[in-house]
Amino acid sequence: MEAQRTPLHAEHEALGATFTDFAGWRMPLRYSGDLAEHHAVRTAAGLFDLSHMGEIRVVGPGAADALDRALVGDASGIGVGRARYTMICAADGGIMDDLIVYRLAEQEYLVVANAANAPLVTTELTERAAGRRAEVIDAAAEYALIAVQGPAAAATLAPLCAADLPALRYYASQATTVAGRPVLLARTGYTGEEGFELFVAPDDAPSLWTVLLEAGAAHGLVPTGLACRDTLRLEAGMPLHGHELSAAVTPFHAGLGRVVRFDKPDDFVGRAALSAVSVSGPGQVLVGLVGESRRAPRHGYPVLDPETGATLGTITSGAPSPTLGHPIAMAYVLPDHATPGTRLAVDIRGRHEPVTVAELPFYRRPSSSSPATAKAG
Repeated sequence: MEAQRTPLHAEHEALGATFTDFAGWRMPLRYSGDLAEHHAVRTAAGLFDLSHMGEIRVVGPGAADALDRALVGDASGIGVGRARYTMICAADGGIMDDLIVYRLAEQEYLVVANAANAPLVTTELTERAAGRRAEVIDAAAEYALIAVQGPAAAATLAPLCAADLPALRYYASQATTVAGRPVLLARTGYTGEEGFELFVAPDDAPSLWTVLLEAGAAHGLVPTGLACRDTLRLEAGMPLHGHELSAAVTPFHAGLGRVVRFDKPDDFVGRAALSAVSVSGPGQVLVGLVGESRRAPRHGYPVLDPETGATLGTITSGAPSPTLGHPIAMAYVLPDHATPGTRLAVDIRGRHEPVTVAELPFYRRPSSSSPATAKAG
C-alpha cells in the first residue's frame, strides 16, 4: 500500500527534503542535515510537520466517564483548556499507546495518538465507551499538525498569534488564530524545548507553514525532520512507542507509574494487573546510559555485566548526542543494576563498550521547570 502524504508534502518537496516511510506515511526525514536541524531546535527554533499523528474526538455527557474507564489516567480531572499525558493499556497492563488528552469543553476531548497506533486506539476507545453516553470520532482528516519548537518558538509565533502566549500554561490549549487562520494552539512538544503545537485545518496548513517559515527566519528557525526529532526526544528522555513503550511492558516498567491513577472511583481497563505490578515491582526497569567510547548503542543491542558478560537487558534507543557530545541510550535492565553510576557494558557488533547508568533526562533546557513527558511520534 502506498504511504499516505500529509497536506504539507508539496512544501517539503519544494524545500528539498529527504523522505522516509514512517507508520504508513511519507514523512520528511531531514532538510539541511540532522546535526544542523538538531542544533537549530536547541538554540533557535525548528518547524515540524506532525500531520501523521492520529486525532480522536470523544464527545457527549459521558465522555469523561468513558475515558476514565478506557485510560489509566484521570480524564475527568482535566480542566477545560488543559491537557494530560496518559496511556491506554491492555487488560494485562501492557501499554497499547501513550497519548495526550486535551479537554476542549466540558463534554469534548481530543485524544492524540501515535500514527501507527491510531486505528487501534480508535477501536479500543469505541469498545470501552460502549454503554456510556459518549461518541468516539476518528477526526484525523480534520487536522494537520504543525509544531514550532525551540527557544525562539514564542518569538516566532507572537506577532502572528491572537493569543497571549506567556499566559498559555504548559500542557494547556486555546482556540485562537495564527496569521488569521483558526487553530487549536497547544503548549506541548516532544523535544525538551519550549514550544507549541498547532492543530489546523488541512487546507490552511500549507499557507500557515510558509508564514511560519518566513516569520521565524529572523530568529534562526529552520524546517526540521524526523531524524532530529528522534535525537531531541532521546536527549530529553522521552519514550517512543515501539522502543521504550510496548504491549510487553507496563507504565511501571517505563518509570511512568505516576500516570496510573488508582484513586479513580470506578474501574479501568488494566487496573488489577497494574496494581499487582505496582506492589511486586517490574522485572526490568528503564534507565539512561551514557557511553564512554565513541560507538553509540543502538536499538536491540544487549546490555551486559562488564565482569561476567551476562546479559542484563536490551537497548531500546541510542544515538550520539549532538548536544552533549557523547553517546546516550535508554535500556531495560534488571532492577538491581539500575542505580545511577552503575557501570555496565553494551555489545556493539561484538565489542563490549563501557556505559554508565545515568538519571533521565540526559538534557534539560536552561531554567526548565516543565516535566520531560510528552507525545511520541
